[in-house]
Amino acid sequence: MTDADHIDALLAKLSRTQKLALVRGATDPKGTATGYISGVDEAGIPPFRLVDGPLGIRAEGHHATAFPASIATAATFDTDLAQRQGAAMGREATALGQDALLAPGVNIIRAPHCGRNFEYLSEDPVHAGAIGASLVDGIQSEEVVATVKHFVANNQETHRTTVSAEVDERTLRELYLPPFRAAVDAGVGSVMTAYNRVNGTHMSDHEPLIGDVLKGEWGFDGYVVSDWYGLESTVGAANAGMDLEMPGVAAPGAEDTAADETADGDTVEWPDGIPDATHAGLFGDPLAEAIDNGDVPAGRLDDMARRILGQMDRFGRLDGGRTAAEGGNSDGQAGELDSQRHREIAADVAARGTVLLDNDGVLPLDDGADVAVIGPNIDEPKLGGGGSSETTPVHSVTPIAGVESRAEGAVTTAFGVPQIESVSLFDLLPFVGEDEDADKAAADTAEREPSLDDAVTAAESADVAVVFVRDATTEARDRDSLALPGQQDELVSAVAAANENTVVVVRSGGPVELPWREDVAAVLEQWYPGQADGDAAAAVLYGDCDPSGRLPVTFAPESEYPTAGDERRYPGVDDEAHYDEGVFVGYRHFDDGDADPTYPFGHGHSYATFEYGDAEATAEQTVTVPVENVADRPGREVVQAYVRPPSVEGGDRPERELAGFEAVQLAAGERQTVELTLDDLAFSRYASDSGWTVDTGTYTVEIGRSSQDIRTTVPVDR
Repeated sequence: MTDADHIDALLAKLSRTQKLALVRGATDPKGTATGYISGVDEAGIPPFRLVDGPLGIRAEGHHATAFPASIATAATFDTDLAQRQGAAMGREATALGQDALLAPGVNIIRAPHCGRNFEYLSEDPVHAGAIGASLVDGIQSEEVVATVKHFVANNQETHRTTVSAEVDERTLRELYLPPFRAAVDAGVGSVMTAYNRVNGTHMSDHEPLIGDVLKGEWGFDGYVVSDWYGLESTVGAANAGMDLEMPGVAAPGAEDTAADETADGDTVEWPDGIPDATHAGLFGDPLAEAIDNGDVPAGRLDDMARRILGQMDRFGRLDGGRTAAEGGNSDGQAGELDSQRHREIAADVAARGTVLLDNDGVLPLDDGADVAVIGPNIDEPKLGGGGSSETTPVHSVTPIAGVESRAEGAVTTAFGVPQIESVSLFDLLPFVGEDEDADKAAADTAEREPSLDDAVTAAESADVAVVFVRDATTEARDRDSLALPGQQDELVSAVAAANENTVVVVRSGGPVELPWREDVAAVLEQWYPGQADGDAAAAVLYGDCDPSGRLPVTFAPESEYPTAGDERRYPGVDDEAHYDEGVFVGYRHFDDGDADPTYPFGHGHSYATFEYGDAEATAEQTVTVPVENVADRPGREVVQAYVRPPSVEGGDRPERELAGFEAVQLAAGERQTVELTLDDLAFSRYASDSGWTVDTGTYTVEIGRSSQDIRTTVPVDR
């Protein structure tokens, strides 16, 4: 019997009521899962649990490895490392009794203000697709379903439940859809729809994108799940191709809150960016009624259940009722949680995702240097941003602890300015009570008396001053500004004036403005480094790890981004955000205009020095280039290939597009020939009347260290 026959035979045993129970969430009796399908015990179908990611496993009441933010993973430009992280998260999901991980997020970083950029990967579709596909492969290698999200054009948190991304088909096809296509090609088991609308239609009701493109054109055979409370209708969603409603039940306390607020007859208005948590159960009785009325074909329910059962079967959940907690991974062991190798992977990603933006020679630090560690949050690790990706680790390292454990010289500390408070989606939910632990932490913080004078004194007496600064971002809120919050810019300027060897370590969820960058000796971008925060920072500061991270997003003055200064583009007018910039997002925009970025896409320095030889085209879509480490120390280089198209009248194409990349480790004096496979997307353009087109002519493949640091070129005819 084939797998399809097996599922069909199982479906034939189920009543309609049992099928309906498979396509909507229920309450997890264990209370650990983000989403839960109760299963059908009589038919041997076990419960199925879905859990939040993508920075680790957020199983309620449990600790897990807190991996760096996804943007840090992307900054490694290392697909093998991304796969290893994905596999580690898969093992931890299994150890915590979960069957599907709600990760990765692959939305293109369009608006630098987006509060959820830290969960995403890149401003470039080829880069986002490659890293995302590797995460999918890793997660699913451990028999856990990966869920790529948020399909599609979810590029801002402001008005995210109502805003319509007004975007033309070419831009969708060339920029926003490809990372999802890459995940589908990698065999992803599940796709989560976004809250927003696209061209006026809510994504959960969007048949052209779900039914026609995702399932029809791409051949996706997994299940499509809603974001939580993200269904807008029963009939529209079912006919569009939605398969699973989550969570399917109102959030605990949400209905009581709504009842309290409407006692006087007023309509409840949920906070911006927060879905109505009472809006649930659309795939329960309403779906049965819609089928009875003929508004939804009866075969649609079978297809929904078949897709869910198909993935349960594919990942071993139907072989005798095994669940993740009861079964094992490919090694026959019941997962793995907070192991030493997971701690090492988290540390590797954090260190290798760190980007050395500038360095006047002060880095790496001398082991015996006297160091002042300064910053408002140096006594706590920066685990991540706020929201559904929040993960609670067993073990974490603060910046102070990381530097003190590595330094051989004296280490002094100073906060300098008031602490930057974290923000969280959960603080915005009207039905969530006060967090006593958070209140206690806030009270402890209030007892601090930070002094700018103390910071200056510490800097003056040290050989090197290392200032740690951070932003604060969360799901459901965008940033008001790209400036660092609080008085951190003032702190950096004062320390830099006191010590010419000032190093700034930035922990941010995306681009930030650095007005003092020319006044300091070095700048490191560490993103949100997770539980290994302090150790990873120290490893890079002291040169134990080469800072091999590269920017997956352009850094520029706030006013120079394509979404700046135009409310129609961002955050939108009358709940419509117009993507008038088309495909000219990120480095494509800066290549096309007069403005220069502060740091371009792909940028990042190294402690080693690399020389490139002449590139050679060895096949239609393969080029090679010799790269030599001419330094006296090992280093890791990220070799990047961009494609410059032929001049085509009316083509309106970007000046260059990323086509491939490869991260390579080179010992001192080592020379290696690096092979790069060029992605079809970089050669193609989409026309609404004729579809995908590859213009005939000579393309120039540019190979270098960033989008604006090209070292060698080679022509390729197509």
